[in-house]
Amino acid sequence: MATLTLTSTAEDAIAITAEDRISDTIDSYDKQLREISLKIHDDPELCFVEYRAHDNIVALLQSLGITVTPHAYGLETSFSAEYGSGGRVVTFCCEYDALPQIGHGCGHNLIATCTIAAFLGTVSALKQSGGPGRVRLLGTPAEEGGGGKIKLIDAGAFKDVDASLMSHPFPVSPATRGTSGIAYGNCLAVLAFRATFEGRAAHAAFSPWLGANALDAVTLTYTAVGMLRQQTRPTDIIGLIIENGGASSNIIPERSVMSCNVRAKTLREAKELLDRVHKCLEGAALATGCTVKIETIHDPYADLRSNETLCSVFTETMTAFQKTYKCDLNNMQDGPYGTDMGNVSYVCPSFHGTFHIETPPGVALHSAEFAAAARTQENHEITVQVAKGMAQTAWKVLSDEAVAKWMKDDFERDLLLR
Repeated sequence: MATLTLTSTAEDAIAITAEDRISDTIDSYDKQLREISLKIHDDPELCFVEYRAHDNIVALLQSLGITVTPHAYGLETSFSAEYGSGGRVVTFCCEYDALPQIGHGCGHNLIATCTIAAFLGTVSALKQSGGPGRVRLLGTPAEEGGGGKIKLIDAGAFKDVDASLMSHPFPVSPATRGTSGIAYGNCLAVLAFRATFEGRAAHAAFSPWLGANALDAVTLTYTAVGMLRQQTRPTDIIGLIIENGGASSNIIPERSVMSCNVRAKTLREAKELLDRVHKCLEGAALATGCTVKIETIHDPYADLRSNETLCSVFTETMTAFQKTYKCDLNNMQDGPYGTDMGNVSYVCPSFHGTFHIETPPGVALHSAEFAAAARTQENHEITVQVAKGMAQTAWKVLSDEAVAKWMKDDFERDLLLR
């Protein structure tokens, strides 16, 4: 993408008015935004069973006069709200699922708040302009291991979308200290599976030679994968846990279960790494006289293909709030996490920024401490500010032909690199 320079013209005067309208509108809904954030946070629901979060968001939008389709695209906890006609389509991806045991340790209540606010701000700009363009708020359940956005892609939710945006809260890390977050970054592709080894039970002392030890197969796999890690790329990550290792120490285990996720910088590299891990399982089964059954836990999560134009526009809009986002188009920031927003970025130009929220030192994502931070008033205010930047970015896509062209050109150029 060429260096982004937004020139000052008569059209920009209208845009500035729209930016003020966006900010004022979002501020006017602050009470409702805080309430929905707390409702989601204090009542955490896991992937695909976010019934109350779905109902609460739908009720809020309907109370504001927004047309909403509940249970959209065949998913019980998805919804779709839209305003406008003709022109380009911008979608905000709204997440609201929680984590087992620790609730909103990934801050999805803030993601929901951010995207709802950005949607309402963009609606107000469209109303004021009277011009063409559509903005959509899409409820995207089950990001935490369910691949909800992948199911929505398959159902056609993104087939007419020109751009998709969302932003994720993160704690400050050493690599990003001194910034407000990351605009231009990637994340890893993720493949996850469960392996079940079947052997043969026997008395562990009386006749162990008659058994085939399924726990040995799991242990051998764990060791083999540990040795494999020495020959993998620095960005390759393999995670393993043993879910079931047997019932009693005096019985040769006839069944053992392990689950695994494989992460790599691109979907292609992740599939290559997965094949090598599968060979570890197959070798362990052969060595122990067991069989192994491998089942996919969720659809593959693709790597994130951040759109350069969207990231640049967002970064520029946030300077008005005295916020500095990392956006080096020659040095993309690597993110060691996975998201089904990566799959969306393969379908349409996408923005998945990360923004820092205030936490005590050393607090990690996916922790009870981060869940507590996702509830504070201070971090709500940070989230609302990010929403203003996202809404202004969406408005640029809808109203500025040059920005829309740059965005599309970036996406098409990236297609050649995958």
